[in-house]
Amino acid sequence: MKQRDNRRMSAAFPPSVPSSDGSSDTPLASQRQALADLARRERFFEVLARSVADQSCIKLVLAKPRAAAGDWLKLSARVIVLRGEPCLSLVYHHKTRDITKNPPIAEGLAGVREWLSETGAFSHGHLFTTEGEWQLMISKRGKIGLTHTAAAAPTEAPAATGHDRAKRRFLSLDAPFLQDLGVTDERQRLVPAMARKWKQINKFVEVLDHALDEARFTPPLTAQGTPSPVTVVDFGAGKGYLTFATHHHLTHTRGWQAEVSGVELREDLVTLCEAAARRRQLDGLHFVCGDVRSHVPARLDVMIALHACDTATDFALAIGVKAGAAIILSAPCCHKQIRPQMHLPEVLRPMLQHGIHLGQQAEMVTDSLRALLLEAHGYDTQVFEFVALEHTSKNKMILAIRRPRPRHDEAAHRAQVRAQVAQIKAFYGLQEHCLETLLPADAGNAPATR
Repeated sequence: MKQRDNRRMSAAFPPSVPSSDGSSDTPLASQRQALADLARRERFFEVLARSVADQSCIKLVLAKPRAAAGDWLKLSARVIVLRGEPCLSLVYHHKTRDITKNPPIAEGLAGVREWLSETGAFSHGHLFTTEGEWQLMISKRGKIGLTHTAAAAPTEAPAATGHDRAKRRFLSLDAPFLQDLGVTDERQRLVPAMARKWKQINKFVEVLDHALDEARFTPPLTAQGTPSPVTVVDFGAGKGYLTFATHHHLTHTRGWQAEVSGVELREDLVTLCEAAARRRQLDGLHFVCGDVRSHVPARLDVMIALHACDTATDFALAIGVKAGAAIILSAPCCHKQIRPQMHLPEVLRPMLQHGIHLGQQAEMVTDSLRALLLEAHGYDTQVFEFVALEHTSKNKMILAIRRPRPRHDEAAHRAQVRAQVAQIKAFYGLQEHCLETLLPADAGNAPATR
């Protein structure tokens, strides 16, 4: 006796097979066929609605477009939480761009029902849940098939818990801009030589996503009470990998409008990235020639500086603080200003007589002072390991999140932090730290506000 496959693919409602006597051509047989097709379709929508309600839905993909789809290639959907309300995040995949909309659950499900109707835009619906997969297939003659594949084991966590989800990729390889930047090939497969860069991009987006959650950030409102675009500046954007990824995450995953600027000194890279952004019709994404000293944004929500060398990092941090940025992300790549100033304490000379140790100590002192100075100007700071950049072995990230309201002991806390800065400078005999000279000596007792 043959044993059944534990994963079993069952044709839950298989299309009817005409009988050999031709009875399927009778009006009664046609009526039965229509009722069976209706039952299959309704079963699919019932499972979809239930999976959304009980948070077992992972994602839904509508594919095999019909004429009604126009230039749509496919549509993907998942449940997210925006401003405390569940929404169905719909990504309309076109040939040259993607468009994201986040309607309420009921409205989104009504749209799915319409798109999978007899005259709808798509003929194939694929639902992924923690319990298994369901596929609805509509033939050219209107016949409907429904299959169910039971899950052999728990898969990925459901996506209905907002943006703070467990281990996952925050960016998928089908993002069109990845092909323009050489991360994927024409079939949207990862180019092997870009595996390290792909890891770095995803790690950065993960850090950004968690920072937005930790800051409880929402787009600021206009005078009319409508959300304004999130403003981001990426200093030292390079080839734009992280700039494109940031824009994609804010507009697609978060569903916000965004104005993202990549600032880069190398004109050829600016031309390359700007052309890719226009080719993909990415509204709100632009690249300009300049650096941290020449480009001062009027308003800033997120400041990124992941390639800024030496004191360029300090100029970028100062711009973020003065603009009242809610989130500052910086990955310094060299530390030349502090090392020549250091007078080694006698007790540390046996350790720091080695050049490599002295360099590491200078790096630690430089970035520790940066974190403390940000703390003294109203930010909560973290310094942690990040994926090393391609042109340096340094793998440190400074994350600063502006405190939305003063601490109960704000004045005393800032005074204590400034005292710690002074003690560290005295211990190592430092005359000045660049960031300290760029920021006001006393920023007051309240965090900067937008």
